Amino acid sequence: MPFPIKTGTVLRNRYQVKEIIGQGGMGCIYLAEDLRLEGRLCAVKEVEYDLALPEEMLQEARDQFQREATILARLDHPNLPKVSDFFSIRDRDYLVMDFVPGKDLRQLMIEARQNQAFLPEEDVLNWASQLADALKYLHNQETPIVHRDIKPSNLKLTPNGLVKLVDFGLVKMLAPGEVTITILQGQGTALYTPLEQYGGDSGHTDARSDIYAFGGTLYHLLTNEPPLNVRDRFLTPGSLPRVRDINPDVSLRTERAIHWALQLHPEDRPKDIDAFVKALFIEDAPMTKTFRGERIQPRLIRKPEKILIYLAGSLMVISFLLTLIRNF
Repeated sequence: MPFPIKTGTVLRNRYQVKEIIGQGGMGCIYLAEDLRLEGRLCAVKEVEYDLALPEEMLQEARDQFQREATILARLDHPNLPKVSDFFSIRDRDYLVMDFVPGKDLRQLMIEARQNQAFLPEEDVLNWASQLADALKYLHNQETPIVHRDIKPSNLKLTPNGLVKLVDFGLVKMLAPGEVTITILQGQGTALYTPLEQYGGDSGHTDARSDIYAFGGTLYHLLTNEPPLNVRDRFLTPGSLPRVRDINPDVSLRTERAIHWALQLHPEDRPKDIDAFVKALFIEDAPMTKTFRGERIQPRLIRKPEKILIYLAGSLMVISFLLTLIRNF
C-alpha cells in the first residue's frame, strides 16, 4: 500500500494537505487547502503505480491518466465535482477536484438500518434522478465516459440536497477502436459490478455497465441489503431476492425498473439512461421484453383518481340502464 503524504505537506507549491479522507491500494485521497485561493478546500486524488510493471505498461498507464484527466477537467455538471488541476510528482499522479461536504449515501443507509428503518423511496428516487442526469451527461460526451464504479459510498449528499458522483477512479473513455487502461487498473466494487466488467479491459463495457451499477445502488439503498454478486447469481439463477420481498413499501414500478437494470446480460437491460429513467418515473413505460429467467410485464398501475372516475362513470351507466328498465 502506498505510503501516505504527511499532513502539512504542500504539493505543487499550492495544495497543503490537511488530512486523509480516503485510502485504497493505489493511493490516497487528501483534503487539502488551496493556498492560492484563500478558504478553498479541495480533494486531491493520488495514483501510485506498480513499479514492478514493465516500463512500457507504466508509461502507457501514465499517458492514459493524462488523457483522461484532461477530459475530466473539461466536464461541467452540477452533480459532478469540478476537476480543476492535475499534475505528477515523481512516480505519482494527482487529480485535484472540488471537495464535496456532506455524508455519502452509504452512511445514510447505515443510519436508517441502525434505526430499523428504510430510506424513503421518495428520497431515493430524488437522488436517482440527479444521478441519472450526471450519467446521461457523461455518456453523451463526444467521447462517451463510463464511470464503472457507481455505488452508495461514491454518492455524496451536500447540505443543500445536491447529490454528487465523487469518485472518478475507474472512468473509461470509450474511444472507438481503442482498448483503454483505467486510471486505477481496477474493476469496480464487486457487489455492483456487472459480469462484463470482470476480466480486464476487454472492450465490452459500455453505458449499460453503469446502468447495472445504478440499479444495484438503488437496490441497496431501498432494501438495506446489497445485491448478490453477479458470479453467484450466474451460478444460481433466480437467487436475487425481489426488492419488495425485503421492503414491501417500495412501489411495484420502482422494483421492476431496478430488476430490469440488474439483468445479467447487457442486452437485457435498459439500452440507455433515458430508458431506465422512463422505467423508474413513468407509470406506463413498457417493459415487455422476455429476459433470461424473468419476464417483466407492462405495468397496469393506475392513479387513484382515474379509478374513481372509472367507477363513477360505471355507476352512472348502470343507474341509467336501471331507469330505462323501470320505465319500460
